[in-house]
Amino acid sequence: MVLRPVPPRRRARARVRRALTASLAVGGLLLTVSLTTGAAPPRTGMAAGAPAPVTRVGAAPGTATPLAGFATQSSAKVTDTPADISTPGYPASGWHSVGPRSTVLAGLLAAGTYPDPFHSTNLEKIPAADFAVPWWYRGDFTVADPSRRTYLGVSGVVSAADVYVNGVRVATKEQIAGAYTRHELDVTDLVGAGTNTVAFRVQPNDPRKNLTMGWIDWLQPPPDENMGIVRDVLVRRGGPVALRDAHVTTRLDTGSLASAELTVKARVRNDSASPVTATVSGTAGPAAISRTVSLAAHESRALTFTPADFPGLRLERPEVWWPAGMGDQPLYDFDLTATVSGTPSDTAHHSFGIRDVKAPLNADGARRYLINGRPLLIKAGGWSPDVFLRWDARSVEDRLKYTLDLGLNTVRLEGHIEPDEFFDLTDRYGILTLPGWECCDKWEGQVNGEETGEKWTAADYPVAKDSMAAEAARLRDHPSVISFLIGSDFAPDATIEKNYLDALEAADWPNPVIPAASAKSSPKLGTSGMKMTGPYDWVPPDYWYAKREGGATGFNSETGAGPDIPTLDTLRRMISPGELETLWRDPSAKQYHRSPSDTFGDLQLFGNALIGRYGPPSGLTDYVRKARLARYEAVRAQFEAYARNFSDASRPATGVVHWMLNSGWTSLHWQLFDRYLDQGGAYYGAKKANEPLHIQYSYDTRSVVVVNGRHTPATGLTARVGLYTPDGTRKFERSATGLRVPGDGGKATALTVPADVGGVSGAYLVKLQLTDRTGKEVSRNVYWLSTEKDVLDWDSTEWYYTPTTSYADLTGLDDMAKAPVSATASTSRGPDSTATTTVTLRNTGSGRTPALLVDAHLVNGSDRPVLPVHWSDNEVSLWPGESMTLTATYRTADLGGSTPSVRISGWNTATRTVPAAAKSR
Repeated sequence: MVLRPVPPRRRARARVRRALTASLAVGGLLLTVSLTTGAAPPRTGMAAGAPAPVTRVGAAPGTATPLAGFATQSSAKVTDTPADISTPGYPASGWHSVGPRSTVLAGLLAAGTYPDPFHSTNLEKIPAADFAVPWWYRGDFTVADPSRRTYLGVSGVVSAADVYVNGVRVATKEQIAGAYTRHELDVTDLVGAGTNTVAFRVQPNDPRKNLTMGWIDWLQPPPDENMGIVRDVLVRRGGPVALRDAHVTTRLDTGSLASAELTVKARVRNDSASPVTATVSGTAGPAAISRTVSLAAHESRALTFTPADFPGLRLERPEVWWPAGMGDQPLYDFDLTATVSGTPSDTAHHSFGIRDVKAPLNADGARRYLINGRPLLIKAGGWSPDVFLRWDARSVEDRLKYTLDLGLNTVRLEGHIEPDEFFDLTDRYGILTLPGWECCDKWEGQVNGEETGEKWTAADYPVAKDSMAAEAARLRDHPSVISFLIGSDFAPDATIEKNYLDALEAADWPNPVIPAASAKSSPKLGTSGMKMTGPYDWVPPDYWYAKREGGATGFNSETGAGPDIPTLDTLRRMISPGELETLWRDPSAKQYHRSPSDTFGDLQLFGNALIGRYGPPSGLTDYVRKARLARYEAVRAQFEAYARNFSDASRPATGVVHWMLNSGWTSLHWQLFDRYLDQGGAYYGAKKANEPLHIQYSYDTRSVVVVNGRHTPATGLTARVGLYTPDGTRKFERSATGLRVPGDGGKATALTVPADVGGVSGAYLVKLQLTDRTGKEVSRNVYWLSTEKDVLDWDSTEWYYTPTTSYADLTGLDDMAKAPVSATASTSRGPDSTATTTVTLRNTGSGRTPALLVDAHLVNGSDRPVLPVHWSDNEVSLWPGESMTLTATYRTADLGGSTPSVRISGWNTATRTVPAAAKSR
């Protein structure tokens, strides 16, 4: 990529003319641009006119200080020249103060400019025309010692920007383009002691035209299309020698896990006009390394440290990083320092993990992941950031903890690749990640036929390649990252693929590269080994057991039964009373909180199934009650089918990505938990299905199967099955003893339920129990089924669903008698300002009727859910005389100073709230 010099700009009030030099690094290349300007030196001691904070930048070599925030304003309201705007002391009165990572709209929302965009149709009332022009971002930083070199690190610009420092343009919007590209601007000769200013003239974003980020059909897109700066702008200081591209590659002996080899690589660059001798030394884990190199003026050189030269890089008994549930997540530290004449000039530091990832194609052509030599069923959810791309570390951590609580091991990021802290968290928690480019916009516009997304121009190819290079360098040392998907719905063509692969190879990318998330092929990589066959809308539970379409065979990169109706608490927060009325009365009505897509704009398929299977809802509460059961059974079946088929000898299931894990907005579809982190049927259906040791029923063969997700085989187990009519009359019971279940996703079939059981007609219940050799219950699962089956019209399958021609009859569940459930609860303080509420539920009925899907909700003094919360179990079913003790762990501060209570409800259990006061000491 060749960058043309930026034309000089004269300023009328300049007192002195100076020859200045600015350098721009794109894709690892540092280019120097000569500038002649009449700009005055930055003035010291002047307060910024904007309300944004002033960032103090230290002088220590290797310091990378993020700008603390910006002042923003629409270019339509600013008549001053760029040189004036980017000069220290500019009076930015009336501008908006935003954080260091902020879209334009996120900043305006923080200022209270618009009402809650998550409620009703407030979002569409924000005028999109306000964001059709460029917006200015202006930030000040102070430097005490200008003798050191100063660089600006720029990334996360949506969609492009001209960049100015102290009145001088140092990069154009053609150079700073693309949300994922990284740029280094050497502004040493522009920066002076005291206050300095950097300003960005950010261009409007259109994901159909720019290689940035879009929302496809996930949710209603923000009116500003996320234009802004969404990653840190760094001010980096150093001496004459810069240390760049420092990283560690690892090679693990997967046969024994007893040894590993490390290789350290880095690039040293002499940014001075004189030759220098630099020493690069440091540690990679326990190994010490050092090398001295002579560099001519402006010379750059790659250094490699191998075990052959440094035996300490060959580790015996390394601490191996494992995904959660498979082992621990140890991380090693990596530190390098470049010194010149004994004085530090630059530093590099990060962590890395030792692990091995392979993803070969199996005999059926499906992608199959092995971590450290052990096979792993990928159980994932599609990740969504906040719709306004606001970074909130605690909120992200809460969502990742939910991921683990759900029993998932992976998240897929289709575009919207999160900042560094996200991957630090996934490393720490052992959550695997599948990042990649997104579909349905400019990213695949060159190869997706007539679908959304413009064809590429010559300028797009280097932006895409630089984006790939930047993300590869950023993610390569994170052990939680196990692949990069260079295509989504479509695979790249030969030119685009080569650019991506060249960038990945240059970055020493250590993981498998997947050409697409669909069953597409690229010229060099070949077939993807993944399928994208849906569904994305409602299908019945037995759909997942067929080894066709989206059923449980191969690797399904995005799939789910579509709509998700949140809890009543969340619904009342997100839509108006009138909209709530329409929600339960009219499935065909357009739903703003579902999707902007015509295909997914209403709840027709889901509503028809709900009425056809459970009966018409009598009101909003009944609608939510029935939707909870429907979502529980649908999500549970999806994960159970894939888990059961993982160890099949023929056409096994190898991976499944529930579409989606969460939503960045208040949504009525594609989520296992809602924006407020409340949990309903989908959440607890997934949590149940993904238990480490799990008993489950097969909708297709009626077999009762035990699946063992642990590494160690499980032995001495007893499986029991009972069939009951809705009034609780037992019609069938059988048990199997002495079960042994292999580990690593192995299964054992315990028994099979007969096709016909006397006295069972219409809706009925199935209770499964798994006990260990001591008689302790280790897994419990309850199904509601029908002797009338859902009938799928496979031949009429569409890309997003398979039609159902007749429904299972579950209406008999409405005839279940009320089951009285008693509840006692108490609360104790835990570590780190947390609390644990313990609640014991008991079915106190004197008859036979079970209490179906009893839900416990932790609430505060205002009867609002306390969120996030982690329940040991929930939505449990109890037969008369049975009891179960559940625990809920949460942050004490989220109570808002009130005393916790537990709200109990269920399918046939009256709603009541019991206090959960602190235990007396």
